[in-house]
Amino acid sequence: MKTFQKIVEKLTQKGLKISMMESCTGGGISNSITNIEGSSEVFEFCAVTYSNDYKIKMGVSKELIDEYSVYSFEVSGDMAKAITSFTNSDYGIGVTGKLNRVDPHNLKGNNNEVFVSIYDKRNDILNSFKIVVTEESRKKNKELVINRIIEELEEMI
Repeated sequence: MKTFQKIVEKLTQKGLKISMMESCTGGGISNSITNIEGSSEVFEFCAVTYSNDYKIKMGVSKELIDEYSVYSFEVSGDMAKAITSFTNSDYGIGVTGKLNRVDPHNLKGNNNEVFVSIYDKRNDILNSFKIVVTEESRKKNKELVINRIIEELEEMI
């Protein structure tokens, strides 16, 4: 598995901060970044928002969830922007999706798609991408998502 080492170093050198709102990754991103020495210099906050209610309480638009479903680029983008605003961070990550399971509370969307958005507040750039997860193991699927986020962040920062 990739690590956040280079990202923590880059953010530290530039004096930048990062936060995230995670759903299907369940805190895996924040766990991965806090495994890196010095991450406290750059990591502000993580909200694990499994339910729609808590996404909304954290600033995600209920109207976007209702219109596009919680499993959409619109919602992952709003999650990234909301967490960036909430924490006044330079970068925000929003992740929502299904890791090969049916969600009885949100039936729309495929059971193996994860929507990720990374927001660069300083440049007002939203980088969104979808990951199709195919592993049987939730842990392995989370690792796939986290690895891709690391790759994208290394390019963005």
